[in-house]
Amino acid sequence: MNSTLLSIAPNATNMIRLDHTHALATFHQYKTTSRPQIKRGLVNTTCLALEIHAQLEEEIFYPALREVSSHEALQKSVPEHAEMKRLIALLRQMEPEDARYDDTYMELMRDVIHHVADEETILLPEAERLLQDQLGELGMKMTKRRVELVVPKTKDIAVNMARATSGTSMALLAGLMLGGVLLGKRLSRD
Repeated sequence: MNSTLLSIAPNATNMIRLDHTHALATFHQYKTTSRPQIKRGLVNTTCLALEIHAQLEEEIFYPALREVSSHEALQKSVPEHAEMKRLIALLRQMEPEDARYDDTYMELMRDVIHHVADEETILLPEAERLLQDQLGELGMKMTKRRVELVVPKTKDIAVNMARATSGTSMALLAGLMLGGVLLGKRLSRD
């Protein structure tokens, strides 16, 4: 792995915790009384973030952990991801005005919170104990893969942020987004 990525990549368990924090923060912004445009932006933001998170875990983190652990919580993780993906597909077929939209999003929220609790209290401590020497390298692999997954979705991310965010926050977010895109292009060249 290159030295630029090594210097900025969090280790795998910290990256997963950051993803959990982002998902939970987005969930907390959702209000059933919000305008449909805001709901759509938050739902799309959540869905894309969860899809990328799940893909990183399934491709990189879970296989590494499976080599050293067969914990029941690890065995449940992929089926839990499948249920999450099912709910995401339903949400993408609905409009925010649909009667089941709020309920489906709340169901996704409940499932994700349960999944996060298992990972935070069982799997991440297990990984920190059993994969201690590999977490930095796994974090670098996950960071590189995240860039590969996010760069083609940059426009979608910006549109969803615009839908879900007030005008005042948009200037700050646009600057952060531009910085992320430039960093992603640099990392993909290395």
